Amino acid sequence: MNQHLVQSVFGSIAKAGLDLLERRTGKPSTAKLVSLCKDLLSEKGEASGIALALEVHETYQALNDDGKLAFFTFLEEHMSPDPENVQSALDQYKLTPDSKNLEALILAAEPSRLELIRRMNMSPRGVHALVSMRIDLLRFVREHKNLVIVDNDFRNLFASWFNRGFLNLRRIDWKTPAHILEKLIAYESVHAITNWDDLRRRLAQDRRCYAFYHPALGEDEPLIFVEVALVDDLADNVQALLNLEDNIGDPQKVNTAIFYSINNCQPGLKGISLGNFLIKQVVADLKSELPNLKKFSTLSPVPGFVKWIRDTAYSHKDTPLRLMAIQTCEQLDQYKQGESTSLQKEMEIPLKKLCANYLVLTKSESGQVLNPVARFHLGNGAILERINWLGDTSVKGVTESAGLMVNYLYDIRYIETNHEAFVKKGEVICSTQVKSLLK
Repeated sequence: MNQHLVQSVFGSIAKAGLDLLERRTGKPSTAKLVSLCKDLLSEKGEASGIALALEVHETYQALNDDGKLAFFTFLEEHMSPDPENVQSALDQYKLTPDSKNLEALILAAEPSRLELIRRMNMSPRGVHALVSMRIDLLRFVREHKNLVIVDNDFRNLFASWFNRGFLNLRRIDWKTPAHILEKLIAYESVHAITNWDDLRRRLAQDRRCYAFYHPALGEDEPLIFVEVALVDDLADNVQALLNLEDNIGDPQKVNTAIFYSINNCQPGLKGISLGNFLIKQVVADLKSELPNLKKFSTLSPVPGFVKWIRDTAYSHKDTPLRLMAIQTCEQLDQYKQGESTSLQKEMEIPLKKLCANYLVLTKSESGQVLNPVARFHLGNGAILERINWLGDTSVKGVTESAGLMVNYLYDIRYIETNHEAFVKKGEVICSTQVKSLLK
């Protein structure tokens, strides 16, 4: 059914519901919003429920940051499970562990804010409003850690609402409506799209761009998109891929697909796994369209690498790794883009060795691979195939990644095996070339 028609129907129902309700007057406030939420939880009628949900969203949007923070604090303090009720239900289940008591225990342990969020989704464009609401929540969580539990509920609901079964994959090309293309330019955060000519080259016949959409957000709101270059063999330099003067190749005559940029378009869906589904779906679609493709790889940045080098140099551990980091820091401080090619060459092996240690051996306090890009692709079942010297010579590439880029290879035969090894054992599957850099 047409999305605009659906919204029109829901809008009509909401209007009918408002006729059944006594519309509240007065200045929007947290107290008014809390009252609306309580009414929404107790409301049984569909029309009035939709109207209440709409009014909840409108009232929330009218609040300033202090009012919004007070609302999220209310959700944390007053809509969490009652410990006494949970303990009572647990005791009853221990005495009689049957399905009835199990259901009672589950209901007692579920925070009432979960049901509130579900009911807030009844309004027209309810999902869109909730995703926008979470953008605010994520801002507040940075300083108010007590709100993490509220964000967990939003994230868990979104994970079920935005699972792969509800997502639609679409290819974006030069014929795609201009307002969608403008969003690609706005959302591209890995390698900025400088102008329309740049975008046109990225959508040429030897390039591909795919995006996931969700029916609840509509056809104008991509969730995430990936850019792909169709080339011969593994690419080691992103500037070459983005070169506007490069000849457009024949996608039927190349053997490799390079995923060189993946971007989330909805900040309110942070932490919701979308990219892993997107890459695997695109691999499947490309293999079907272009059977000549044999290799599927990324050309990925190494964000945080330069910071890690400096942190290692300033640590108190007297190790060969630290000595290498100290020397590299001094060279990086002298390094200026486009100058001293001898200095660049001198830095290659130490930087590659440091990068291999950073990606393979450096873990967070929780035991996970520290680099987020590596964690994402290795968790998807990719292989750490190659570390590329001067892979990104842009200011951003040098500042964040010391100019290095990495190929994560997706070998379809081993994706699931690699995924299991990484997730269950923390094992980083890497090539012989990368292993040699760890010695």
